[in-house]
Amino acid sequence: MHKQYFHLSALNRINRRKFVKYSALAAGSGLFAACRQSTSTTPTSSPQGSTAGTKDKVVASWLPIMQTSAYYVALEEGLFEKAGLEVESVKFENPNQIIDSLVSGRADFGPPGAAAGITALAVSKSPNSLKVFGLQGGQINPTYINDGLIVKKDSNIASFKDLRGGKIGTIPGIQWKTITRFILRQNGLDPDKDVTIEQMAVGLHISSVLSSAVDATLSLEPVGSIATATGQAKRVITNAVAGFISDPFYSGAAVLSNKFIKERPEVAKRVVQVIDEATKLVNQDFDKYRPILSKYIALKPDQVEYVAQPLLRSFVDLNQTDINSYQRFVDVFFKEGVLKKSVDVKTLMLDKSQIGL
Repeated sequence: MHKQYFHLSALNRINRRKFVKYSALAAGSGLFAACRQSTSTTPTSSPQGSTAGTKDKVVASWLPIMQTSAYYVALEEGLFEKAGLEVESVKFENPNQIIDSLVSGRADFGPPGAAAGITALAVSKSPNSLKVFGLQGGQINPTYINDGLIVKKDSNIASFKDLRGGKIGTIPGIQWKTITRFILRQNGLDPDKDVTIEQMAVGLHISSVLSSAVDATLSLEPVGSIATATGQAKRVITNAVAGFISDPFYSGAAVLSNKFIKERPEVAKRVVQVIDEATKLVNQDFDKYRPILSKYIALKPDQVEYVAQPLLRSFVDLNQTDINSYQRFVDVFFKEGVLKKSVDVKTLMLDKSQIGL
């Protein structure tokens, strides 16, 4: 029997009027199409691989979630510019679209928060197309929150088992649909008969629970923290996926296109170094960077104090525990029949020699 993990920290409550305002904001954010913006300044010095006064352009596809925090910090601190890089930043709501953009060559890298499971699926269909250089998620002890089971404040649902005959909402795409199906099976439920799975934009999760469009959502941060802080919804299981698949659990990854690596290895190296530096900054002082989150995620400035710190692993810090955890996650896709054969995640990981490190 799998143990249920409950979030025990008490969060400040906000009044209902503020909550309605926040929910409307979150719902609206869930409807955007991909948005593009470029960030650049002229560097004072010319990094290796670029000529004086010019920058190397790179395209990044990203998801507006907490796992992407290191990317936000890299942008805000001007780390890409300092490395002689001009970033075209493309925001998506659906994790499938991020990986598709990398495999097709429309983007060079997916910052932290790109879908780790979908990456494995993509490589199984297009061998050697992508390389992983970082992992992001959650861990039960100490508590780095990645996800949670969210229900209405007055709901009697306390576990996945209580969802029999009901509906559960989750993030769009094959990754979270597969995760949800696997967890339902672990709780004695048939995902094809006992529970209806609804895929919906992250920004619609709270409002869908409150309107009873679904009975619960399996949501990434910051949904759970905001739901709890408003007092109108609650997170009945914290780090649900870590409890049923692997602890730590990494649903996010930082990903490079192999085409990018082969054609511009020196530029790819600088991207990795920038994300590693930003990851270190976030891990060292997450509270310092809380204020910038509302610029990138559907959060009001006075909400950022409630969100939980994610577990972020940089390229230089990845170890065997991380690899084993990632392997257990990818194995779920094989068990659920999404992968036709098992994938060794070691083949997905970036090797230092590929970018001259």
